[in-house]
Amino acid sequence: MKGQAWNKSLILIGVLVILAACAAPQAPTPVKPVIKLASNAWMASELNVAVAKIILEEKMGYPVEITPIDENEQWAKLAQGELHACLEVWASGHTDDAKKYIQEEKSIEHGGPLGPVGKIGWYIPDYLLPKYPELATWEGLKDPQNAALFATPETGDKGRFLAGDPGWVQYDEDIIRNLSLDFQVVRLGSEEALLAELDAAYKKQEPVLLYFWTPHWAHVLYDLVPVRLPPYSDGCYAKSETGGVDCDYPSDELYKIFWSGLKDYAPEVHQFLRNFNYSNQDQIALMATVQIDKKSIPEAARAWVNDHETIWKDWIP
Repeated sequence: MKGQAWNKSLILIGVLVILAACAAPQAPTPVKPVIKLASNAWMASELNVAVAKIILEEKMGYPVEITPIDENEQWAKLAQGELHACLEVWASGHTDDAKKYIQEEKSIEHGGPLGPVGKIGWYIPDYLLPKYPELATWEGLKDPQNAALFATPETGDKGRFLAGDPGWVQYDEDIIRNLSLDFQVVRLGSEEALLAELDAAYKKQEPVLLYFWTPHWAHVLYDLVPVRLPPYSDGCYAKSETGGVDCDYPSDELYKIFWSGLKDYAPEVHQFLRNFNYSNQDQIALMATVQIDKKSIPEAARAWVNDHETIWKDWIP
């Protein structure tokens, strides 16, 4: 009996060895490629990539790297594949880049509209208008007495015009010179510094003239009035290389750009980013969550993703 038990054990072991030998090896889980997103120096751009990062990593399984970079410098990086996508381009400031990289070299792909329509312009607070209604036009600003209302010790007899990051698309020196306005541009270096000056002026009800844009959360807190400049035209902006711009900024349908190799590198991600699209209201609400609710960029993006699955689930292929 012991011999029979021993033989049965040997047979069982042999069967297990054979089964183990015949079993197909476990295929390793494929490693998904890293996706490199460009983040530019304004809040909406940072929020766009923060939202995309959450969905790509947690819903689609792709590791994501975010690279803060100047909006002008990113084009060459995208063309070389060192970055894979930028999710917010203001078209009016990048016509030459689009021509070179998208149309001629085809090293960058137009990624379709982001959704929001942007507008850069000159703004003043509405509390100035009851006493000085003419300040809402460039002709009103041309009056030296009106320009002097905006003067500071820094600018002397000239009015102060506030601008932000030097890397932004800005033609304000050209516009001021070509319209013969008695203003001096003061660049503050960042969106945060620009907003701090606006807030300080607003609290004291002081005159302030600044470069600003929509969509932006600040329009929720501050009643800002656009200054009417000469109407935009393609011919006006064609003079930008020679310093001849003397008109308003155009409306911009914000769009995305991708490295031309992204479709082959990560087809699913390419389709997801093409589908990535929301409204002015979505973007303003995101920004207001940061500024008014005091959430960090990642926290605001997380809250938006948690509350808007009906929007972003359709982005995923």
